[in-house]
Amino acid sequence: MIKNILILSTIMIILTTGCSSTTGKTSDSSASEVKKESGKVEYLTYDTFLTKVWNFESNPQNWVYEGEVPAIIDFYADWCAPCRKIAPIMEKIAKDYDGKLKVYKIDVDKEQKLAGVFQVRSIPSILFTPVSGQPMMQAGAMTEEMYVKIIEEQLLKK
Repeated sequence: MIKNILILSTIMIILTTGCSSTTGKTSDSSASEVKKESGKVEYLTYDTFLTKVWNFESNPQNWVYEGEVPAIIDFYADWCAPCRKIAPIMEKIAKDYDGKLKVYKIDVDKEQKLAGVFQVRSIPSILFTPVSGQPMMQAGAMTEEMYVKIIEEQLLKK
């Protein structure tokens, strides 16, 4: 009985805090296909990150956001349960904030170099990127309400 409680407790901790991005598991899912429709999540590669978010190769010392509207960047993996849990939330946010906010996703298994640049150690990790100012990183899954609060108070503040 105690063993079962310990196993359940461990599972709950993993589900609520995130997955380790160092497991080395890979996925063959086609989730990293780029989607360009409005109100949709867009999947970034190393090269598209440099053009749409921050070209750290040409400007490694200073954060210069390349976008015209704020962005949320979700560092995720297909095998990560908390990442799958927040995926519908990210899709809803992309739709609800269409034209006001971009929602990007980066598969840490396929884009290990990008995950390394941001020192992503657990997933999901969300990078909140204002148009001006420094980005903010949040590790672990949150509720939709928590994401909306950060968007409203930090990214879209008037």
